[in-house]
Amino acid sequence: WVQVVREHFVARLATNAGLRQHVVAVDDEAGTGTVLSFWLPEHKIIARSGATAADQREKHTTSRHAVVLLHGFAGDGLMTWGFQVGALAGCGYDVYVPDLVHFGGSTSQSPDRSVAFQARCLAAALRKLGVGEGCTVVGFSYGGFVAFEMAAAHQALVGSVVVSGADVAYTSAMNDAMLERFGAGTLAELLLPESVARLRSLFSDAMYKKLWFPERLLSDFLKVMYANRQERKEMLEKLVMMDKQESAPVFQQ
Repeated sequence: WVQVVREHFVARLATNAGLRQHVVAVDDEAGTGTVLSFWLPEHKIIARSGATAADQREKHTTSRHAVVLLHGFAGDGLMTWGFQVGALAGCGYDVYVPDLVHFGGSTSQSPDRSVAFQARCLAAALRKLGVGEGCTVVGFSYGGFVAFEMAAAHQALVGSVVVSGADVAYTSAMNDAMLERFGAGTLAELLLPESVARLRSLFSDAMYKKLWFPERLLSDFLKVMYANRQERKEMLEKLVMMDKQESAPVFQQ
């Protein structure tokens, strides 16, 4: 059922908003074979495929501001932002919805699991897609940490940041407090549930409106949305900053 929702409902929301799926290969010095999957404006794909300059001027006479939507740990790009893309595109924005590395259709052979690696790959992919200076990056949960990292490391690319459910840096003190609050031993235990009961508990903790989901739907969600568990577990381990040993980024935006 979750796969049906992804392919026939959420994807339809994106296509109705003028977005199409596209894959970007990110080359780096290490040759890690990183590939990022995006939903992005159809006219940007047309431009990359060789449409003439006259065609592009006719389609878009003015520059549209780019908005990049970054998802959290319990989903991929479109499953998180499917209900927002239509409203943003309708307001005149160019909307980009990537899957972060090891989520959805994005993969990498690199052993790097840091937030900085996610931000570096994403910035490189956006530049390949022709996203200019000053875009807005919107991050939810884990995507919020990536958004802050992008803003600090790629100041020309990122003009402003909107974040929900994350802080500038995630310290060990924050981690201890959250695990105690939710009765979990590790971040992986909390955010990478292995049973329907744990997933139901996670949804209950994360949602303001308490919705009931049938067990079959939750079981399907576990199978479809929680691939690459080992890589994601290592990403969570890399997320925690040791207090007083590392400094939070400084922003110019």
